[in-house]
Amino acid sequence: MPTKQAANKEFMEIYRRQVDTVYRICYSFMKNPADAEDLVQETFLKLLSMEKQFENERHERAWLIVTASNLCKDSLRKWWRKNEDIDDYDHIPANQQEDSMLSYILALPAEYKDAVYLYYYEGYTTGEIAKLCRTRESTVRSRLSRARKQLKTMMGGGGK
Repeated sequence: MPTKQAANKEFMEIYRRQVDTVYRICYSFMKNPADAEDLVQETFLKLLSMEKQFENERHERAWLIVTASNLCKDSLRKWWRKNEDIDDYDHIPANQQEDSMLSYILALPAEYKDAVYLYYYEGYTTGEIAKLCRTRESTVRSRLSRARKQLKTMMGGGGK
């Protein structure tokens, strides 16, 4: 069993490696920096309280992405959030303005957004995404296909 000092050091290393990814996930759901930062803290507090052991950095990143996504979804389901207008949060921080596609991706339904982000931005396979999201691989492929069609329409693409 690692000492408390070693566990704290390991936690800080994980935090430094993954905080930007977790923030991007939280921001994509919450649409504002304050809520995103709150949920980043919740995600890492959950990690700290569970003392989770990871097989490798990829497993670590996957766990944090899924945990952050689930915390965000739970937060959005709470009653006080139901009356807010999503258009009130249409600003995107400067560090995310570099990717013009991101604004289109953020407008997708949550299940499509998750699949697109994990596949294109994090490089996970459809099989890995299926395990992370606890769904079938065919469902992930369908979501990616539907997301691509919606993105094409949103960007003014013609044809089928």
